[in-house]
Amino acid sequence: MSIIVKNLNKSFGENKVLNNFSCEFKQEEITCIMGASGCGKTTLLQILLGLLNADNGEFSGISDRRISVVFQENRLCSNISSSANIRLVNQAVTKNDAAKMLKSVGLADAAAKPARELSGGMKRRVAILRALAADCEIIILDEPFKGLDDDTKEDTMNYFKTQTIGKTVIMVTHDKNEVEFFGANVINM
Repeated sequence: MSIIVKNLNKSFGENKVLNNFSCEFKQEEITCIMGASGCGKTTLLQILLGLLNADNGEFSGISDRRISVVFQENRLCSNISSSANIRLVNQAVTKNDAAKMLKSVGLADAAAKPARELSGGMKRRVAILRALAADCEIIILDEPFKGLDDDTKEDTMNYFKTQTIGKTVIMVTHDKNEVEFFGANVINM
C-alpha cells in the first residue's frame, strides 16, 4: 500500500512550512525527498511519524504499519555497546547477527564499544544498522549518510540497498548521487 499525502499544511507561527503539500510514497520503493534547507522535509517526516500534528490535510497508508527511523541525530544509548544498540530494537537479532552487520559497514572492532566512545561517522552507521535490524515494513530516514567519508558511505549504502529490498523507504537527502545510486523516486519540495 502506497503512502498518500493530501493537502498537508503546517505553520510555525507566521512561518508556513507546508502549504497544501501532496505526494505519494510508493510501496516497496525508495523515495528521496529533496529541497532547500527549511522547506519542510523534516517537518513532513515528523508528521508522518505522528511526532507533529499537521494544521490540516491528511495522509494514509502508514497507520498500523511497522516503521523504523533514522533521525538527523543518531539517538543511540550512549552507555551500551554498538551491538546492544542494534539488538535493542529486535530481540531476534543475536550478538552474532549484530557482529555481522557491523562488519558489513566496517565496524567489526566496534561491537563491544559503548556508543559514547564512537566517532560521529561510527555512530551514524550504528544508527543505520539499528534501523535495519528492526522488524519493519517502512524505513524513514533523515539525511542518513551525511557525514560519512566516501569509502564508508559506499559500503554503508551498498549494505543498506541489499537490506531494504521489499521495504518502503522514505529518505531525506541533499545528495543527487544517493538518488541515482538507489534508483529512487524523487519528491522535490
